[in-house]
Amino acid sequence: MPEQSVPGALLDVEMSDEGGHPVVQLHGLMSSRKRDRLLDLDLGIGLSGTRLLRYDARGHGRSTGRPVPDDYRWPVLASDLLIVLDAWFPGEKVHGVGSSMGVGTLLHAAVMQPDRFSGFTLLLPPTAWETRAAQASNYVQRAELVEREGVRAFIALDQDSPQPPATFGRPDTTPDISEALLPSALRGAAKSNFPARQQIKDITAPATILTWTEDSGHPLSTAHALLDLMPNATLQVANRPTDVARWPQVLCEDVARDDAVGDLFNAAVARS
Repeated sequence: MPEQSVPGALLDVEMSDEGGHPVVQLHGLMSSRKRDRLLDLDLGIGLSGTRLLRYDARGHGRSTGRPVPDDYRWPVLASDLLIVLDAWFPGEKVHGVGSSMGVGTLLHAAVMQPDRFSGFTLLLPPTAWETRAAQASNYVQRAELVEREGVRAFIALDQDSPQPPATFGRPDTTPDISEALLPSALRGAAKSNFPARQQIKDITAPATILTWTEDSGHPLSTAHALLDLMPNATLQVANRPTDVARWPQVLCEDVARDDAVGDLFNAAVARS
């Protein structure tokens, strides 16, 4: 697999090039391209006729990283994303799809470069703004648990947590990040939050928000807040696994929408 250099890390990158619209897909905290496939969160599996770029975030999966908590803050991950896009899709508008931490990464990148994205498919928006403080405390406690008792104690704690109804039947997985880097990634997430609400209001690209019920780490309140703030957003809520199974088709529809809008824009430019 090719690698992309960013400050302090080498990112493992995978491109599925069938021509067409550029798409970038991001995973969540402690996940990776490989783990997202196991969790049925690889929405790009249903795409065809696009240039689909996937990569493991720094410290995750096959990418390298440092035991530096600040490296894993969402604005840093957003800077990584923009470096990747400049290398692989220079000067192009890209459709961004991301889960949880990937949502935070995409929103920060959109604030940094508003014209870089043609649209978004945002999966499982995590805790944000006021609800972030409790989750941040939880992340710090879990980082301390890993340092004190090891990653197995962390995994055991996670396995005892209730699962959202929409995830029933999924296989058990473990974090796709090394025990040496996991505490730093958790502390970086604890230091992270969404951009300010006013900045979110300025993200005008069309966005589909996909989430599910009964998940304290990805509360419906965040999804509804994004729906209220983003001027061109829609929301779909999954209650069962069959609802989640349709999410790859939603991404296909979102990318087709971007293509149609782009064609209209190009035709208008040609006429002017």
